[in-house]
Amino acid sequence: MKRILLVIAVMILWVPVWGQVPDSLYIKEHYEKLEVQIPMRDGIKLFTSIYVPKDKSKTYPILMQRTCYSVAPYGPNKFRRTLRPSGFLMRDGYIFVYQDVRGRWMSEGTFDNMRPNIPGNDRKNKTAIDEASDTWDTIDWLIKNVKGNNGRVGQWGISYPGFYAAAGIPDAHPALKASSPQAPISDFWFDDFHHNGVFLQSYLAAFATFGYQHDQPTDKSWYSDKNQRFSSGASRPRDGYDFHLELGPLKNATEKFHHDNFFWQQLIDHPNYDEFWQKRNLLPHLTGVNHSVMTVGGWYDAEDLYGPLNIYKRIESTSPATHNTIVMGPWSHGDWARENGFQAVNHIYFGDSISTFYQREVERKFFNSILKENVKPDLPEAMMYDCGLKVWKQFTEWPPKGIPAVKLYFAENGRLFVNQPTRPEAEFEYISDPAKPVPYTSQTEGLTFTPRRFMTDDQRLASTRPDVITFETEPLTNEVTLAGEIMARLKVSMSSTDADFIVKLIDVYPNDHPSYKHNPNNIIMGGYQQLVRHEVFRGRWRNSFEKPEPFTPGAITEVNITLQDILHTFKKGHRIMVQIHSTWFPYIDRNPQKYVDNIYTANAEDFVKATIKVYGSSVVEIGGGEKLNTKIDTFKK
Repeated sequence: MKRILLVIAVMILWVPVWGQVPDSLYIKEHYEKLEVQIPMRDGIKLFTSIYVPKDKSKTYPILMQRTCYSVAPYGPNKFRRTLRPSGFLMRDGYIFVYQDVRGRWMSEGTFDNMRPNIPGNDRKNKTAIDEASDTWDTIDWLIKNVKGNNGRVGQWGISYPGFYAAAGIPDAHPALKASSPQAPISDFWFDDFHHNGVFLQSYLAAFATFGYQHDQPTDKSWYSDKNQRFSSGASRPRDGYDFHLELGPLKNATEKFHHDNFFWQQLIDHPNYDEFWQKRNLLPHLTGVNHSVMTVGGWYDAEDLYGPLNIYKRIESTSPATHNTIVMGPWSHGDWARENGFQAVNHIYFGDSISTFYQREVERKFFNSILKENVKPDLPEAMMYDCGLKVWKQFTEWPPKGIPAVKLYFAENGRLFVNQPTRPEAEFEYISDPAKPVPYTSQTEGLTFTPRRFMTDDQRLASTRPDVITFETEPLTNEVTLAGEIMARLKVSMSSTDADFIVKLIDVYPNDHPSYKHNPNNIIMGGYQQLVRHEVFRGRWRNSFEKPEPFTPGAITEVNITLQDILHTFKKGHRIMVQIHSTWFPYIDRNPQKYVDNIYTANAEDFVKATIKVYGSSVVEIGGGEKLNTKIDTFKK
């Protein structure tokens, strides 16, 4: 009976498109396709596909996506299977524009990862180019040359295309009225390939995609043969942990896979947050924004959680009069753009047709109100999903005020106290061995570019390891909502001269919690330790990401770790848990734990065991509507 009701509910939510012709047929019936080369101010031409409604009785707004991932299919008579961001908007009637960015696929020019923004780079600057100028020039051409447009333009994109949408916000063309960066990269030092400067080793398989230039415009991949070096087909390893451990130090990845990859070489040449990375930080340039912005992200996005939160906050702080909103749902990377009906992340179920609700009631309203009706959409400032209660909540600001701040303190015997300081002199010790790193997941996974399942994974396996220290509260007598920013202020000492610190916030289910029918029989929800939030920090950057420092063995040192924001209610009967350890493999690379100037060139003999102590004077601070982020200023230009 429950399954029947579920199917009926999904069908009801899909009424606007359910029963109509499939998207692919609708496009051919209602749209015509144009392919053009749009000239930029420096003479480079960017390949652009344009889908224009056949009905010429009215005008339409333009909805644009710029991408490094190809606008295929190529050919005026070859159509996309759907026109995104959703079938709702496609049927509402827009001029849809897809563009290969500079140096990619059918566009001319040279590709640059996270091309630095040039302040003030609008129509007045005739020589310098960046993504903002390419966006400006594209919009200007479209408005003047595509018949039937209403003079209003919106842009959107997910992941790297989300960066291009965000990069088009500064010095925007007057016709740009709405931008929606979704899962956007904002700073490669904190997003995507790095987290707080720590390299995500799981991304080793992705470098071919971003690290080779094409000789000329092409509709064929010029880098797929480079991908074959890593692994493919039947030879693809089934256990990524063993594969990466056998690979050894990162210098071996250079020799075996990426010796001719310019992007990989940039990482090697710039192991610290120097000018190279600072110039690629988009956040300082998000000032004076004068059009509507809706930033979208997923609470369980293993790639780009930093970007959505910080793009929203930056625009809010620099452009308070701007219509600026944020949406954060119970999704993995980009999952709001597709509908599976049953929304789950790994073993945790969150609801049905959540993506359809977002597409129809939020995204559709945002673009239609601004681009068609020329009015401000009736949407909340912050629409955030409480992943503990599994409900949407609306806020007038983010981080929210009015939800009490919470401080978590560590005590002997693995106890965790809420808002109750413990003995500051207490010591908690573990031995971290890079030769036997803590796995990032309890499940065997092969080589994966975008790990997803581990974001709600069961942490019981980690709890049993001697190189993981674990603290948990007694069962809660009332609900506890954690909302806003998180700062772990650790007091540590070590026998070595460097170490990483992984801090995890975990929701422990009651022992009598029933198991879920959608899970395999071996997944027992009673006592499940659900990962809620985590972050990694490389201790050498505790005082400056730009100027690393070794630790003094035995000296008590403060290490402040910013975790990404949270909205999670721990239910009555659940426990709050915190885990701390120093390896998490192969999601992140291994710290040798002996200080070396450049970990990308470290030798095998540099990797040593370390005895690490965490002291009772440490505290994890959550929420309260206050800015808890005290790391170095990353808004350098």
